[in-house]
Amino acid sequence: MEIGRKFNTLTSDEYFFYIDNYKKYSDFNTLGLYRSIVENEKLTLDDKIAVRDYAHKTFKKTFDFLQLKDPKTFVEVEYLGQELTKGDEQKIWDDIRKNQQRILADKKIKHRNFGEYSKHNCGYDNCIWNGLMIRQGSWLAESNMHFDSDKNKYQQKLKSDRRKADRKKERQIIRKEIDNE
Repeated sequence: MEIGRKFNTLTSDEYFFYIDNYKKYSDFNTLGLYRSIVENEKLTLDDKIAVRDYAHKTFKKTFDFLQLKDPKTFVEVEYLGQELTKGDEQKIWDDIRKNQQRILADKKIKHRNFGEYSKHNCGYDNCIWNGLMIRQGSWLAESNMHFDSDKNKYQQKLKSDRRKADRKKERQIIRKEIDNE
């Protein structure tokens, strides 16, 4: 069976019905469900919060994974109706970054190509590569998640080349001194 409608056109009672019977529908999408809670104009703020809390009873683990897959949606749904200061936002994003590292470590995932991070998004509307799937580490991967513990592979290569050159120079200096004696 299929729902056949967009989630952001549902009423709160319909949300509850589809959440209760989500296994029956082949096109049920939890990410779409959480995005639609924010986008739905038919619902009041209290209804949105009620739907979010009801969805958390069934999909809490999936919702927590949204920190990694789509952090913007996670923040919008988690802090629905709350006024946030710049300091609050900074703390939230710092916490999300820590949680992303924890989730990656717990699940033993070595790559970071998830949801928003697997597509090019440089911020320019007229960019020809917007929405293009990218490979991690490519020059188009401008919006990949970065952690403080990450190592810069380019800098490592430069350091390696510099040490190699120093070793060669050292050998040449030693040979010159031996030849001069």
